[in-house]
Amino acid sequence: MRPNGRHTAGASQLSTLRVWATCLLLLSAVAISPGPAKAAPSQAAATTHVYLLRGVLNIFSLGLDTIGARLEAQGIPVTVANFVSWSSLADEAATAYRAGRLKTIILVGHSSGATALPDMIAKLNQLGVPVKLAIGLDSVFKTRLSTGAERYINIYIGDGPGEPVRAASGLRGRLDNVDVRGSGVGHITIDKNEAIQRRVIAEIDAAIARSRGPAPVAEPGALRPARAAAATAPGR
Repeated sequence: MRPNGRHTAGASQLSTLRVWATCLLLLSAVAISPGPAKAAPSQAAATTHVYLLRGVLNIFSLGLDTIGARLEAQGIPVTVANFVSWSSLADEAATAYRAGRLKTIILVGHSSGATALPDMIAKLNQLGVPVKLAIGLDSVFKTRLSTGAERYINIYIGDGPGEPVRAASGLRGRLDNVDVRGSGVGHITIDKNEAIQRRVIAEIDAAIARSRGPAPVAEPGALRPARAAAATAPGR
């Protein structure tokens, strides 16, 4: 007896539909299955705030935006603003610190933003707020640090417009002047240089890792002589 052609075709179509249905179920299961959970930021990171101060005209320090985006990807809150906002930002940080929302304050500035860092640190100290870390990138004017962060790193180009930061008598905290001349960076590019950005982020991560609460300012006598550490300059 010859098989019915229509019956054979119908069975084949039914088999195909079953295969497609199985595939759709598998795809649906993959689509709705939860992916790996994104790691929540640590408590130290969540109670840290990094203030990044751009320089003059607000258009030559856009590398700070990149640094800020990378920090935010790690769960670290940031504010990127022009250096002229340093005083209001200090008030904002002090309010959050007194309310207990903020425990660790870190400052980063480029060009005139770096020049403004000592003023912002001084105001925060006057308001009773310690600064864990400050990093200046090629401060363009002679900068004097009269009151300290726990650590202040001044990365400057010794044969360019940048200046080493001078320590006032009795300065509390650690000051490091790092001369990166010969590394291939310029005043306009220092904030955008990949090696510089990696160093800044690494210093911030290390400072947060050391945080166990409010960052104390180092006791008198803890100051180490400012040094030009060309050996630590990033490579080309």
